[in-house]
Amino acid sequence: MEQKTLLYEGKGKKLYKTDDAHLVISEFKDDLTAFNAEKRGSEQGKGSLNCKISSEIFKLLEKSGIKTHYVETLGENQMLCKYVQIIPIEVVVRNVATGSLSKRLGIKEGEILPFSLVEFYYKDDNLGDPLINDEHALILKCVQSLETLDVLRKIGRKVNEVLRQFFASKHLILVDFKLEFGRDKEGNILVADEITPDSCRFWDENTKEKLDKDRFRQDLGNVKMAYEEILKRILS
Repeated sequence: MEQKTLLYEGKGKKLYKTDDAHLVISEFKDDLTAFNAEKRGSEQGKGSLNCKISSEIFKLLEKSGIKTHYVETLGENQMLCKYVQIIPIEVVVRNVATGSLSKRLGIKEGEILPFSLVEFYYKDDNLGDPLINDEHALILKCVQSLETLDVLRKIGRKVNEVLRQFFASKHLILVDFKLEFGRDKEGNILVADEITPDSCRFWDENTKEKLDKDRFRQDLGNVKMAYEEILKRILS
């Protein structure tokens, strides 16, 4: 597969065109960003770790009957993916209170939620990716129908069911995570982007040590070590 011109560059990845109009190469970067890119850093080798972690998770989801944009892993930090039109909604699934949920609602960090909460955020960096409801999504034309939002919720909950069980077997708590979705050439909705410690929160089951990007957000250090631990447990 021949890598061609740069199609898009985001905070954590670059997307390149290929000689197939329906396939792109996703290249994971070592960059770290937080708080809508107000805080920036870099961790050598993070891109490679995220590529491997995301590849394994996408393969797990595919085996569980959840369609993703993943095709194959090409190298240390590159993944071949189906080209999709991204739906401008971030779907966040929460199992344990922390982060913005605790700040907004005053729920104590670490409190297990009575059910898995699914939230929608509008993908717009200039607005700070605000929390939106179903009507907002229709007004903003993120989707054309409430039925599509129901599909996103359903897939989000299914992904949570699969990953929560998988990571529990690795003695990890899946606290929350962000999903992005896109439509392929046939209009099918696929899980896209990435699923990594950049987009998920993982806590050690016993110590509650944070093993994700919160180590960068909160200046806890040992970011790469945490990502290496996640990959190690996935592969164990």
